[in-house]
Amino acid sequence: MDSFMFSGIGTGIFFTFFILIFTLVIGTFIFVAIKGISEWSKNNQSPVLTVPAEVVTKRTQTSGGRGDSSARTRYFVTFQVQSGDRMELGVDGSDFGLLAEEDLGMLTFQGTRFKGFERK
Repeated sequence: MDSFMFSGIGTGIFFTFFILIFTLVIGTFIFVAIKGISEWSKNNQSPVLTVPAEVVTKRTQTSGGRGDSSARTRYFVTFQVQSGDRMELGVDGSDFGLLAEEDLGMLTFQGTRFKGFERK
């Protein structure tokens, strides 16, 4: 009878743990989806602005894979506008390659979306 009680307790703990992890995973998925949709919507409602800016720095973020083709690289450039404010925007690889630190020009963006940079 004692072994029956312990197996029941173990099963209950396992079930509770399973439900907790399942809820956490689903909750995280829903949170990330809502956050992404919210940022997309906010960017769509923002005006497209073109302002004088300087390229301050560039960085990459690589994730996944083990150096093979399944790895993903994201590219980011930090711009400083005339007011002294800085903003980091995600860019595609071709734009990343064309920009150099200390480049001066006209930055076009919409919310957090990079639209272009025309060097002076």
